[in-house]
Amino acid sequence: MQGFIQKRDEKHIYNCEPNQTTDKNPTPTCFAACLTDHTGITDALAKAFTKKAFCNEIIQKQGTKKEPAKVQRGKTPIKHIPVPYAVKQHSQQKDQQGVYQKVQHTCSNTSCFHGAKISGTAGIGAMITFAANSGYMNLIEELRWRGMIQDIMPGTEEQLQKEMTTAYIGFDPTAESLHIGSLVPILLLVHLQRAGHKPIALVGGATGMVGDPSGKSEERNLLDENTLQRNIAGVKAQLEKFLDFDPAKANAAEMANNYDWFKNISFIDFLRDTGKHITVNYMMAKDSVRKRIEGETGISYTEFAYQLMQGYDFYWLYANKNCKLQMGGSDQWGNITTGTELVRRKAGGEAFAFTCPLITKADGGKFGKTEKGNVWLDANKTSPYQFYQFWLNASDEDARKWIKIFTLLPKETIDTLIAEHEAAPHLRTLQKTLAEELTTFVHSKADLEFAIKASEILFGNATTEVLQSLSEQQLLQVMDGVPSVEIPMAQLEAGYELLSFLADNGIFPSKGEARKMWQGGGISLNKTKIGADKTQVTTADLLQNKYLLVQKGKKNYYFVKAV
Repeated sequence: MQGFIQKRDEKHIYNCEPNQTTDKNPTPTCFAACLTDHTGITDALAKAFTKKAFCNEIIQKQGTKKEPAKVQRGKTPIKHIPVPYAVKQHSQQKDQQGVYQKVQHTCSNTSCFHGAKISGTAGIGAMITFAANSGYMNLIEELRWRGMIQDIMPGTEEQLQKEMTTAYIGFDPTAESLHIGSLVPILLLVHLQRAGHKPIALVGGATGMVGDPSGKSEERNLLDENTLQRNIAGVKAQLEKFLDFDPAKANAAEMANNYDWFKNISFIDFLRDTGKHITVNYMMAKDSVRKRIEGETGISYTEFAYQLMQGYDFYWLYANKNCKLQMGGSDQWGNITTGTELVRRKAGGEAFAFTCPLITKADGGKFGKTEKGNVWLDANKTSPYQFYQFWLNASDEDARKWIKIFTLLPKETIDTLIAEHEAAPHLRTLQKTLAEELTTFVHSKADLEFAIKASEILFGNATTEVLQSLSEQQLLQVMDGVPSVEIPMAQLEAGYELLSFLADNGIFPSKGEARKMWQGGGISLNKTKIGADKTQVTTADLLQNKYLLVQKGKKNYYFVKAV
């Protein structure tokens, strides 16, 4: 086999046992395993590709000749029946619905599958140029029902159905961590790869020095080289968590940095070879530019040139990586279409694009912002507990929308969750699912378990033992945002009279009020109610030898540190 399958040693070129295959004649089992290994397609589909039957054989997915399985393609379930008939049916459906593309097929000793092109002869000579995941919905339809499509260029959906397509999204390294606003473009890349296509995550090492005017009312501060490099490293590390970079797979994700190609281009060369293809009139017509020109602050030539630089990114990736699609937020439409235009004018090629809506909150507040600022993907900037709490506190209206956008759960599951939530909103089924899925996706299962435990401490029926089980770092994460006070360690060592402790440190305005709630059983220390027999607070009460958690009533907490 030419291409992706020959990257093996001579003895095990197809990753099979020596008695299973030779260089010229792999067994169907071996060949199917190899396809799965190198392309990431499902095992069932790989076996379908390598069936040693002629075109009258049914391609099966949990089906039989008598009762062939149905696979969802677009909106229409198609029976996998003898190929010539299937091709005819697909053509008819395209005429009626515009769902299917022309099916190319060469049939020798290999079975054929709609959405794949097999050329050559049977066995080792077969070359699969595109292998769609048989259980996955049309990508654009998948994103559309999730509410993740706003603008789309004509022909984009057809291109994605025709062949494995390389697509990219750019991330400007304005900070050393991405925030939850970046989750939407990340998930676009994830969906793209799950659908059998090849994602490129572009980090803007060059464009990050310039600044994107899109959605900005004023000039951004330019970053120095050291800060930029630190940010790039942080962003790269985060992106690598979400995509499959296994080079053995045909649709393996790639990272790119546009500084790698811009560093070798002189200003004169860029103006002569690229700038001449895009008119000033065209650039000024973009919303991102026009709004700044009409505003009070105007726009510098630096930021004005940004869309031309982003456009060149698309051209370079098209010319060097066969990248035909760019995705991004709706505020990027102007920059993205400049790229498609540059591909057309400079390379004589055809490129495609679509954008997703910018995420909003039902109450009009800015998505991804809290009182403390951005919700980051870096656990050191936003703890997994705080991250979990952000999603848990979503409104019902937001949760109904966000469960589709921010999770990879299938439509049937989401529809069920929404129905359960509507039947019993007080259980907050959507919010809990959203928080669990996102915390696991961005951080880990262990971080989720900790976040749940931490939530139980402040909002549930946690015990002193649970508090004592936390490390100092975890305890500080949970207590971040809880009103805090410091007291001298010496007072605890000597024994701090309870009512004085409560009144002196602002937990209660007076000893009288403290006594009244104490006698009513309304005060807890480290999640244990303070009984009538406890009259002093001592070092024996400390968590991690320096902390106390005082609870007044049901929801009022005070975090005390002994120094």
